[in-house]
Amino acid sequence: MRVDAGLTTNLEAVPGEIARLEEMGYSGALTAETAHDPFLPLAVAAGQSREIELMTSIAVAFSRSPMTLANLGHDLNAYSKGRFILGLGSQIKPHITKRFSMPWHDAPAKQMRELISAMRAIWASWYDGEPLKFRGDYYQHTLMTPMFTPTNTQYGAPKVFLAAVGPVMTQVAGEVADGMIVHAFTTEAYLRQVTLPALEKGFAKAGRRREDFQIAYPCFVVTGSDEKSFAEAKATVTKQIAFYGSTPAYKGVLDSIGAGELQGVLNAMSKEGKWVEMGELITDDILKEFAVVAEPKDVAAGILSRYGDIVDRTSAAYSTVPVAEQKKIIDALKAG
Repeated sequence: MRVDAGLTTNLEAVPGEIARLEEMGYSGALTAETAHDPFLPLAVAAGQSREIELMTSIAVAFSRSPMTLANLGHDLNAYSKGRFILGLGSQIKPHITKRFSMPWHDAPAKQMRELISAMRAIWASWYDGEPLKFRGDYYQHTLMTPMFTPTNTQYGAPKVFLAAVGPVMTQVAGEVADGMIVHAFTTEAYLRQVTLPALEKGFAKAGRRREDFQIAYPCFVVTGSDEKSFAEAKATVTKQIAFYGSTPAYKGVLDSIGAGELQGVLNAMSKEGKWVEMGELITDDILKEFAVVAEPKDVAAGILSRYGDIVDRTSAAYSTVPVAEQKKIIDALKAG
């Protein structure tokens, strides 16, 4: 199993941080599109590292055009000598329209399928010399001249991972992506009952194989080197679970463990700003469905026993345990 870790978005701190992650033995370094651009830190990291993979997890797809993403993906993959993974997510309508001031279409899975297909058509033009004649419902790309065609094409196109929760977007990931980024807010039951069957539908539709696809899952972990750090980790994770659980689109995940009625309660409390109180509704039984709760020495075994036959790469927060213990967890997961 590959093991990934988050990368700082502080550009000045990236060189030291990426060196530390590589020394720790992490397989990949991840950036997310929150308060900062997710691509710039990876550009710095690409020049300061040798083997670690570099992935956006995630960059917002619908705030950019396929051509913009194709350029970013190409440049980072070429500069990193084939180590870049373009992780994309759709975001939700309010962010696309109100934060990014971009149009929202009411069929996000269909649009995502087309966006990734359009990127691949652009890359085929650059790498294989195919005429650019992409015409879809949302995107049209029909112009490409030598001036705008990259020449440093020896590393080809980057891998494309797609974040998904629901079965429709998950099927799209199976059809057109190289991997899927599973939302942290999931359960083993949901993975087995909803995610895997949807991926299989996507594989079958596109004539693809599971062996050529990666599933990345940033699972919740509650652990600590002492009672205080363990309690801190538990409080952080329960608040995160409650926050995600308040989202109506994620009710199906709670349904998978028989806790669907909690979604409406959490949603109502979120509108009142009761974030601390929401976390208190996540019982120990619910917590164990979402998180691996264990002493540091048992974390890796807990992740592998639950997800070892499903997940190809994982990431989690182990900051509540000493670096030496973190290294043992990483090594055990990679060996498993």
